[in-house]
Order: sequence, then C-alpha cells, then structure tokens
Amino acid sequence: MILALILGGAVGATCGPLVANEAGGDYTNAADSGKLAVVESFHFTAEVEALRRGVSDGLGADIGYTLERFPNHHRALAAMARLSQREKRPKPAGARHSVDCYFDRAMRFAPGDAAVRTIYGSYLLTMGRAEPALDQMREALRLDPANATTHYNLGLLLLKKKDFEQARKHAHEAYRRGFPLQGLKNKLVQAGQWKADEPARQL
Repeated sequence: MILALILGGAVGATCGPLVANEAGGDYTNAADSGKLAVVESFHFTAEVEALRRGVSDGLGADIGYTLERFPNHHRALAAMARLSQREKRPKPAGARHSVDCYFDRAMRFAPGDAAVRTIYGSYLLTMGRAEPALDQMREALRLDPANATTHYNLGLLLLKKKDFEQARKHAHEAYRRGFPLQGLKNKLVQAGQWKADEPARQL
C-alpha cells in the first residue's frame, strides 16, 4: 500500500509530496535496514556513490531513486550534492528534483535528523551560500549538540566570517570531543586567534 505523506509549505509544494512505500523507509532506522540493502544493491552501489557510473540508469536517476525510497539517506544526499557540483547545475541530469529540493524533502521526512542538516550546510557553504549554511549548521548542533564534526564545521564557517571568538569556542568543543583534524586549529593559529588554554564556555 502506498501512503502519501502530504506536508505543507510553499517549498514543500514546489519539491513535491513525500510518498512512502513498502520499498523504502528511514535511513537511520535499523528496522528498515533490509529494505535499504535491497535499494542500495540495485541503485546505490559503490560505483554510483563514487560517481563513476550508474547501474540501472544515469547517476542522477539512480541516486534520485535511492532518495525517493529513503529521503534522508545521508550518503545519497552527499552524492547528489557532489554530482550537482560536478555538472555545475542545480538539478543533475536524470534527477527529478534539484539538490535543494532533495534536502527539503529529507528535512520534511526526518526533521530530527541532524546529519541531514550538516550535509546540507556543507553543500551550501561549498556553493558560497554562507548565511543559509550557517543556519543549517546551527540547527544541526541544536539537534545534536554533542557532535564533534558539526562543531568543527561550524567553527570553520565562523572563521570564514571572522567571528574568531565563536570559531575558537567551537574548535575547542570539537577537539574536546575527539575530532582528529587540526585544520581549524591551524587556521586560527595563522590568524593569531588560537588560545590553547582557553577554558570551556557555554556555547
């Protein structure tokens, strides 16, 4: 049985209704892992994820099929974003929707999925859309305040905006939580804004 999930909003209407069916589900739900494995084996193989070649159709169609079945599929969202950047077009060839629409659909489908916000924020930042990227990163952190990667990415974004104090706070929080890459710290050092002994503060 196909169940149409009609969720309101102007953007949602533009990006189409969400339709759940027996072949799909929630990417983060272990109960849907069996269906996920089937979809990935036919439409989101390693070749597709690496953007080398499609399986049943072109890359945009295969990744799009995956996102139709699992709207919050983190790796498929990231792959669609990379494909858009490679093709230099907001709607990759073979895809039903633009990249922004795929993220809109993912956020409507799983509003509490912080990873979707983080991936979208990274895509927006890559596209030079700093303010909406900042909004997405902050929402991701609100949903998952313990995520070291989100603290790190938000720190990088704030550093680009020359908000050194906040960038440094998020850097310390990322490293306190075990984030391994030192790029943010190195950039703060180069800017003369790193304080190694700065105590933890409320973010």
